[in-house]
Amino acid sequence: MSSTPLPGIGVRYDLTTRERRRLSVVAHRDGARTLSAYRTDDPDACALSARLSAGEAEALVDALRPEHHSPNLLSTTELGLVAERVELSATSHWNGRLLGETRMRTETGVSIVAVLRRAEAIPSPTPHFRLAGGDVLIMIGTREGVDAAASILGRE
Repeated sequence: MSSTPLPGIGVRYDLTTRERRRLSVVAHRDGARTLSAYRTDDPDACALSARLSAGEAEALVDALRPEHHSPNLLSTTELGLVAERVELSATSHWNGRLLGETRMRTETGVSIVAVLRRAEAIPSPTPHFRLAGGDVLIMIGTREGVDAAASILGRE
């Protein structure tokens, strides 16, 4: 893959596939993307061009990620579980308190598998982990349990 700066527009990324198909993506400064595919008989002639909003581009990237199709990944919905992110507000009763004080697993059956704090991920936080406003807690449990956990964390 190669990239070319486009002053005032953004950056163009070019890729030639194994089948010798030429594709390009223009990443516009406003977050939009233009996806183009070129003809095989004339690689300079565009056969398809689609402008995508930032959200549409994100959805397309998400669909292209191979981990979505990995047979080793567990589908939480097939198991009756959900995985959800819940942000702890600065005004939460739990801001500055230890994770264990929430009694989250005992009260709801939910496991907090990670905490995202700024640009850092803390996997498997212990009961002695001190919560802070702005933390995003990654939880796994039943739908009812996760809803109850979010309610507990939202307590002010």
